[in-house]
Amino acid sequence: KALRLSGGDHIHGGTVVGKLEGERDITLGFVDLLRDDYVEIDRSRGIFFTQDWVSLPGVIPVASGGIHVWHMPALTEIFGDDSVLQFGGGTLGHPWGNAPGAVANRVALEACVKARNEGRDLATEGNAIIREASKWSLELAAACEVWKEIKFEFPAVDTVD
Repeated sequence: KALRLSGGDHIHGGTVVGKLEGERDITLGFVDLLRDDYVEIDRSRGIFFTQDWVSLPGVIPVASGGIHVWHMPALTEIFGDDSVLQFGGGTLGHPWGNAPGAVANRVALEACVKARNEGRDLATEGNAIIREASKWSLELAAACEVWKEIKFEFPAVDTVD
């Protein structure tokens, strides 16, 4: 809130997927507080009172930390269009180099945005959407192979209770 009040434009707000843990609902509430003009109370999302930001400019949420092409459906669903997705190792770890890693991430993102805009459910169809897109992108297919078994599964430390 202090960043938004002082004119900041972006902040890392948790990722939910990847290695930087965070509860999904709390992260979604945080993203609402960053971007929306008016946010209703919703204790399940960590919003304990209604907040009217009037027309104060929003802040863009940033996601990073162990994210790769297989996380793209969840990232698209959680953060939508107005966000920064920082793929460090998810780009640089591509077996063919940095540029193909960037291509793989971009193809995965565009496939997820297209699927979402067509009304497909990213939560249930995400892996299929990525596999489908990898048929048309050798870069994405290679990235899918590299990251297929990389998971960060541990409980969130930052919880509402």
